[in-house]
Amino acid sequence: MDKYLLKFIWFKNKSIAVSLDLKIIDKTVPLTEYFFWPKSDAWEDMRICLESIDWINSTDIVKILNQLTEVINYWQDNNVSQNNFDCESIKQKFPTCKFVFLD
Repeated sequence: MDKYLLKFIWFKNKSIAVSLDLKIIDKTVPLTEYFFWPKSDAWEDMRICLESIDWINSTDIVKILNQLTEVINYWQDNNVSQNNFDCESIKQKFPTCKFVFLD
């Protein structure tokens, strides 16, 4: 996943959004739109989108989706949806992802 960056927006209204960027040197280029959880099935939406990009290999797709699964599970298991979360601990737990926290 060194060449990809999962980006998350955590909304105070109990949802998260996720998108994927391609890393190019010290910049990133958006590859996907934002997909929302739990409003829709962000994991399934991301899977469909990634499988439509023929130059992303299946190994990278699995790694991306596994990382997304870990973040979604953390969000569900730690009452993050109840606004009981520590921004810094989330960033430390998932250092390869980028997070923005909104009220």
